[in-house]
Amino acid sequence: MFASLSLFLLLSTVSCELNANSIVQRAGTEFADRAVYSTIEVTNGGQFGDWTWSEMCPEGFYAIGFSLRVEEPQIGGDDTALNGIRLYCSRLEDRSILYTVESHTGLFGEWTQELWCPSGALKSFQLRVEPHGGFFGDDTSANNIKFRCSSSPVLEGLGETWGEYGNWSDECKEGGICGIKTKQEAYQVGLDDTSLNDVQFFCCK
Repeated sequence: MFASLSLFLLLSTVSCELNANSIVQRAGTEFADRAVYSTIEVTNGGQFGDWTWSEMCPEGFYAIGFSLRVEEPQIGGDDTALNGIRLYCSRLEDRSILYTVESHTGLFGEWTQELWCPSGALKSFQLRVEPHGGFFGDDTSANNIKFRCSSSPVLEGLGETWGEYGNWSDECKEGGICGIKTKQEAYQVGLDDTSLNDVQFFCCK
């Protein structure tokens, strides 16, 4: 209990410092040609949609935190749950300048509170996915994500709870996660939407 409280306070302190002092810029596809040495993925991603574009942190920057775009339960309406994942990139020893990358993001929901590694970078992940419910089911596909930091803490996103977590991805052995590519189902115009189905992350030295 005390250890959990201490970690919460540490992460909260880091978050406040970043919000107060850091310059945040959108990277988009500007650094898409950055060299990667590995792509990490999981085996339980959803089946709908297509892989979209890659977005990368600048050279020398790594993902140190993240936020999720999540639609609240619709209570009888069409649920989509997880719509987007936004990574915050910085240099490992200097968090005064941040870049964001998120690849393609769905249309629904709001961005959650950011979560941060107390030090180091994100290095592996685990995805919570609701299996396909059949023709008459309300599919949501990806619901939430966990990341492991190179400094050891596991950060669980503020997503929804449908489905189960699959196995952990491989780890970035050097450096850390430096980019993202999402699998998104296009808006279905009155049919069953799932939005974000799967995600890949890139490792850079």
